[in-house]
Amino acid sequence: MYRLLFLVFVLLTSKLFAQDSIVNSIDSSFQHNPKKALLLSAVIPGAGQIYNHLAMPKGKKKAYWKVPLIYAGLGSMGYFLIKNQQLQLALKDEYTLRKGGAIPNPTWEEYDDEGILNLYNQHLDRRDLSIVGLTLVYLLQLVDAHVEAHFVDFDVSEKLTLNVRPTVIYSTIPGVQLSLTVKQDKRIHEKGTFVNFY
Repeated sequence: MYRLLFLVFVLLTSKLFAQDSIVNSIDSSFQHNPKKALLLSAVIPGAGQIYNHLAMPKGKKKAYWKVPLIYAGLGSMGYFLIKNQQLQLALKDEYTLRKGGAIPNPTWEEYDDEGILNLYNQHLDRRDLSIVGLTLVYLLQLVDAHVEAHFVDFDVSEKLTLNVRPTVIYSTIPGVQLSLTVKQDKRIHEKGTFVNFY
């Protein structure tokens, strides 16, 4: 069943990428679609980052390195979720068996009933935190794919520079000068902004 779902997703994703390449070859004014990046990441975490990576100009390909981090976060949260779920179920069964008069399991025999309840609550809380962590990692990768898709065509070249320099304002106040330089047609336009520190 899972193999069939994976195969269907791979076919749909390859069709989306193939359509993008056809549109790119026909229409040079094609715009990268942030909604598609969001949708791809929603279906398969990290797919939106790969979509953004493929659409970036050659000098800017920096989105692929996020995919292993996404899967490391999802995998670790999933591992802790499953482990704590199994432990809290085992502790619940142990407590129920003890109340029924059964012999304690050798794994938990060093704990009394109160200790079993404390361990149960501890693993229940950890399981809930793992669910929150898993959800946060999933949502963060969605936001990252969507936001990064907006900056695929953003020009950050040598024509733009930002300089930060220490300065003195009114001969006594130390501050920081931020200078944004934009080069256009062999002319330089510079705008300075002063930030005061008292």
